[in-house]
Amino acid sequence: MPELSHRRRLLVLAICCMSLLIVSLDNTVLNVALPSMQRDLDTTTSGLQWTIDAYTLVLASLLMLAGSTADRIGRKKVFMAGLVVFSVGSLLCSIAPSLSLLVVFRMVQAIGGSMLNPVAMSIITNTFTDARERARAIGVWGAVVGISMAAGPLVGGLLVQSVSWRSIFWMNLPVGLAALLLTLRFVPESRAPKARRPDPVGQLLVIALFGSMTYAIIEAPESGAAAVAPFAVIALAALLALLRYEPRRAEPLIDLRFFRSAPFSGATVIAISAFAALGGFLFLSNLYLQNVRGLDALHAGLWMLPMAAPTFLCAPLSGRLVGSRGPRLPLLVAGTAMTASGVLFAAFGAETSNVTRFLGYVLFGVGFGFVNAPITNTAVSGMPRAQAGVAAAVASTSRQLGQTLGVAVVGAVLAAGINSSAYRDTFVPAARPGWWILTACGLSVLVLGLLTSGRWARDTAERTAQSLSSPEVREAAGTGARA
Repeated sequence: MPELSHRRRLLVLAICCMSLLIVSLDNTVLNVALPSMQRDLDTTTSGLQWTIDAYTLVLASLLMLAGSTADRIGRKKVFMAGLVVFSVGSLLCSIAPSLSLLVVFRMVQAIGGSMLNPVAMSIITNTFTDARERARAIGVWGAVVGISMAAGPLVGGLLVQSVSWRSIFWMNLPVGLAALLLTLRFVPESRAPKARRPDPVGQLLVIALFGSMTYAIIEAPESGAAAVAPFAVIALAALLALLRYEPRRAEPLIDLRFFRSAPFSGATVIAISAFAALGGFLFLSNLYLQNVRGLDALHAGLWMLPMAAPTFLCAPLSGRLVGSRGPRLPLLVAGTAMTASGVLFAAFGAETSNVTRFLGYVLFGVGFGFVNAPITNTAVSGMPRAQAGVAAAVASTSRQLGQTLGVAVVGAVLAAGINSSAYRDTFVPAARPGWWILTACGLSVLVLGLLTSGRWARDTAERTAQSLSSPEVREAAGTGARA
């Protein structure tokens, strides 16, 4: 990629953030629309789970493929293709006549989405080569998530209230078209000097692992353990096959050697934990506010602001802290705040009081605002720049897998607790195990943030870099260890 002026780099960052905005808006808006969709399409809790998880599942399965493909054939080409497919998928979702077709069209959206965020992150990584400047750019990237959390519930609530849930997908069309035209004009093409070869076996194993695991979790409460047991066996077999097959390839889809680095492994697990907490949090909150408290979509969206505003404000601060002091402090703040929020709901029933609910939402927003920048920076800095697409895809895959698991597990626990009982009477006690799961996710962020950001962790990153044959990989991993 040619050296760009400061103003041009900022423009590229803004264009890439537009792709994140439409993908993030899609998720936050959809959560507000869930009760309306449930009534209109006459679906169960598991049906609602699939409208979210069909998207995140496909996204998680294809992110690494999209990242490596972009490194090979050109990041700009893949990014533009993603904008087109995502916009077409959004249009199809808006006219879906049934739940099954909505789920299919959400999967089309996800195919496009898999070409957006990881590829945009690799474009940013190759545009901002200075470590501190890159960390600040990633902080801005994280702030866009906060913007989507603030705008999504409000705009989505207004659209659902005044038009219908179908209108929430219309928002993606003008933003997608603008991003497409701006990318064509201002984003330079780039690719890796030596990109990895395709790994179709590894890709199929990843799809089998994620798909069968998610299906088993979501369908277990309604179908029973015996019915989903074969899918659990498929997931386990796919995992074992991945662990055996990938190390034998010269250029694997997932280079397992990087997980010898504690900071890189920690960032991966922290991403899964944090986004599992986010998925479960949004799922429980929106169902409670609308189906139990009886709020309309707009007022339920307004209740998301105490969480969204701190996320928006804390993300750039986290990026600056990562750039100047490293990832430890932001991760400790994130883990502490998310754990405290989970405890409020799990132990004290915070949702039943406006004051405690407000405090719990603020704490979660602070924690989530601080967690994004250290995840991305550590993951990307610990991988070679030439494989920036794959590096960004690993971090993005962890996020999407986490959100998939959060909705699947928390939704399954909620469905098992409610069963055939009166919904409003049993929701709060049925949701309590789900809140304890989210507390455990926050605690995982705290503990792993402490363990994987100290001297011992940096030593493992240095040893990992020395054990890798590529000089470029050694240099990049060393940079990640010092960050």
